[in-house]
Amino acid sequence: MGVTLTENAAKHVQNFMAKRGKGVGLRLGVRTSGCSGMAYKLEFADEVADDELEFTSHGVTLLVDQQSLPYLDGMELDYTREGLNEGFKFNNPNVKDTCGCGESFKV
Repeated sequence: MGVTLTENAAKHVQNFMAKRGKGVGLRLGVRTSGCSGMAYKLEFADEVADDELEFTSHGVTLLVDQQSLPYLDGMELDYTREGLNEGFKFNNPNVKDTCGCGESFKV
């Protein structure tokens, strides 16, 4: 399955990478954190690590390490604006529960 971006998220990433002036793509992962157990990691990548898998969505390269893939497989990353708030939204079919603050999730 892999990981995908919505068209809106891809445009946001492409614009930000153009402003940065460098980068090969967006790195996605998970880490142990929060009251539900797992939290997302999201950063711009300047190089591809040996243990990362590459996915392409709307012209953007997404990098996921092999340990994170089971938690992220099938996820779609969106970029939304709701009132004054804007940011990435993780549409992850593997999530069974989230904490009240929305910081972490459980699979």
